[in-house]
Amino acid sequence: MSTPTHPADAYDPAGRTPPRWGGFNRTLLGLELRRMLRNRRTIVFTILLPAGLFLSFGSTGQASDRVGSGNVAAYIMVSMGLYGAALTAAASGAMVAMERSLGWSRQLRLTPLHPAAYVVTKTLVALAIGAIAIVAVNVTGLLQGRPDMPAGTWVACAAVTLVSTLTFAALGVFAGYLVPGENVMQILGPGLALLSFLGGVFIPLDVGSTIWHIAVLTPMYGVAEVARAPLTHELPWYAVVNAVGWLLAFVAGAAWQMSRDTARV
Repeated sequence: MSTPTHPADAYDPAGRTPPRWGGFNRTLLGLELRRMLRNRRTIVFTILLPAGLFLSFGSTGQASDRVGSGNVAAYIMVSMGLYGAALTAAASGAMVAMERSLGWSRQLRLTPLHPAAYVVTKTLVALAIGAIAIVAVNVTGLLQGRPDMPAGTWVACAAVTLVSTLTFAALGVFAGYLVPGENVMQILGPGLALLSFLGGVFIPLDVGSTIWHIAVLTPMYGVAEVARAPLTHELPWYAVVNAVGWLLAFVAGAAWQMSRDTARV
C-alpha cells in the first residue's frame, strides 16, 4: 500500500507561472485610487488648497498684465496648479510610509506582485490625483475669468505640469521609505511650501538676485519653469538640467530605498 503524497511535497515552485505584467492589474490600481480619495486631507490638498491659493494670488492688481502669450493671472494659475499637483503627488507616494508601518508592504512582498509593478501603480495613482488638482485650479480659473491665454497653451501647460509631478511622486516614495509612519507628510508639506517660495512658484524671482542663485538649485525651480514654458516661451537650459537632475535623483533614491526594504523579506 503506497503512502499518500502530502500536497506540499508535490508543489514545485519552479513550475509556478509568474503573473502577467509583474502582477500589475486594474483592481489594485482602483483600490489604491479609492483609498487616496477617501482621505479627507487628500481632498483638501487636491481641490480646496490650490484653488484657494489661486484665488488669493490671482486677484492682484497686476493680474491682467501680459506675460508671454497670456497674462499674470494665467501665470499664477499654472503655478498654483503645479503646487497642488506636486503636493498631492508627494502625498500619494508618501503613503508607502503608512503601508510599511501597518505591515501592508510586507504582505505585498509575499505575493507575486513585482516591485516594478508596485511602483507603476503608485506612479499612476500620483498622476491621477495630481490631474485632479490641476483640473480644480483650471476650472477655478475658468469660472473666475481672469486668466487669459490661448486654448492650446492652456492644454499644453496642464499636460506639462502633470508630467512634472512625477518628480514629486518619486520624492514622496523616497521620503516614505526614509521617514516612519504619518510623520512623512509633516515634513513634506512644509518642506514643499518652502521649496515653492524658494523656487519661484509663489513669487516671481529677479534673475541674478541672491534668492535666484539659491532657487536654481531647488527641486521646484526647474519644474516650475518647464510647466510655464508653453505660456512664457522661455525655458533656460539650466532649468531643464535642474528638472531632469532632481527627477533622476529622487527616482534613484526611491529605487535604492525600495531595494533595501525588499531585501529584508
